[in-house]
Amino acid sequence: MSKRSLTFVLPVAALLCFCLASRPAAQAHQSGAAKKQNSAPTALWNSPSIAPRQAQTPSGPAPRHDISGIWDAFGAGIQPLGVKSHAPFTQWGEKMASTYKPGDGPRKVTLGLINDPLDGCDPAGFPRNLFFELRPFKIVQAADQVLMLYEYQRVWRTIWTDGRALPKDPESRWYGYSVGHWQDDYTFVVDTMGLDERTWLDNAGDPHSADMRVEETYHRVDRDTLELTVKIDDPKAYKEPWLGLNKFILRRQPASFDIREMICAPSEAEEYKKVVAEPATK
Repeated sequence: MSKRSLTFVLPVAALLCFCLASRPAAQAHQSGAAKKQNSAPTALWNSPSIAPRQAQTPSGPAPRHDISGIWDAFGAGIQPLGVKSHAPFTQWGEKMASTYKPGDGPRKVTLGLINDPLDGCDPAGFPRNLFFELRPFKIVQAADQVLMLYEYQRVWRTIWTDGRALPKDPESRWYGYSVGHWQDDYTFVVDTMGLDERTWLDNAGDPHSADMRVEETYHRVDRDTLELTVKIDDPKAYKEPWLGLNKFILRRQPASFDIREMICAPSEAEEYKKVVAEPATK
């Protein structure tokens, strides 16, 4: 298990132990629910993310101009090894990548050498939040914007749909500047720029520049299925545009699904270093 996974799993495990000890009846109830194929979680709080055991059948036609709801990629959204493949690095990209020391992926280093900013509880940033730890998230549509509310690090993004253009000379942001439009009745396209160069692109330590542009395409296949495609266009870091996700499947969860709190706490990160990381380097 990677360092980043342990950082969050340990406190969550402690919380679960407390809950299970104090409420055995709830444990039995949730355990029974988890065994039901393709069934919604019955818990009203901290809903478990449980992938259906069987392929889901078509759930009815997709609503027009609507991607709202709670969506989950289940285990496929974790991606601890980074993106499956990317375009070749430019000389700048290769130089930047050589300074990143990830805990996973093809350039993995030993625990004590990792310099992933996420380990110190820096924001994951965009699009790393799509390429690593894509836990359940909620999409809320308003008249002039679409909000993406993510479980991981408990952050949100605003995607403006009021016709504004992207800024010409933006100050950098962890999650950039985003505008969206409907390509057709069932396809929503998002363009993002102005991203902070300090963030890593994925868990394998792949870099990006401040010039990167990201295009997300959300295609509503049917009532309960959403396909996500993410294109990276960063000519400073990569020799050509490439797809980080291609028709990546997201499944709609019930409206009662309660998204857990998953926050990187600096105090917990420090405890991890003392208990796990530092002893591992000796």
